[in-house]
Amino acid sequence: MKENIRIKDIMNPSPVIINKKASVLDATKEMKSEKVGSIIIVENGKPIGVLTESDILRKIVAEEKDPSKICVEEVMSKPIITISPDASIEEAVRIMGKHKIRRLPVVDKDKLVGMVTEKDIMQFSPLLLDILEEWAEITKERISYRKTAKFMAGKCEECGMLSDRLVDVNGRLLCESCAESMR
Repeated sequence: MKENIRIKDIMNPSPVIINKKASVLDATKEMKSEKVGSIIIVENGKPIGVLTESDILRKIVAEEKDPSKICVEEVMSKPIITISPDASIEEAVRIMGKHKIRRLPVVDKDKLVGMVTEKDIMQFSPLLLDILEEWAEITKERISYRKTAKFMAGKCEECGMLSDRLVDVNGRLLCESCAESMR
């Protein structure tokens, strides 16, 4: 590869955290003040879950629950899916795609050391495209970034996940999973 970018090179080293007993309202206020879309729930300094805007919409707002009366541990996404600071960008993309998530807490020896998001990775998209091209060569898969090819790399227009196997479905670029659900 042209460059050896690791997660530690692109992660946010100061992720927003909160205690598991905090209310969803408190977590939401913290997310708003820090201008982030998620917050990591910790217990004794160890990450145990993530609360995202999506969790709040689906589990609190849509069910008309009072966010001041619900602890974040009741609605957080768990088990937590993490990545090592020494992992590659490709590994982060694979994990995010496999689990359909957009954020990965970065953990080293059970200690939270950062957060990497889809946005962080997209800032390195030219490098990511190079990586995907090399991956295609190695695996002999046909991956192209032109509309004339069968597969393209980028962001799924349905679920928003990064994929190196986007397909055109009625003029929209979708990952294989979303394309399959449309059939």
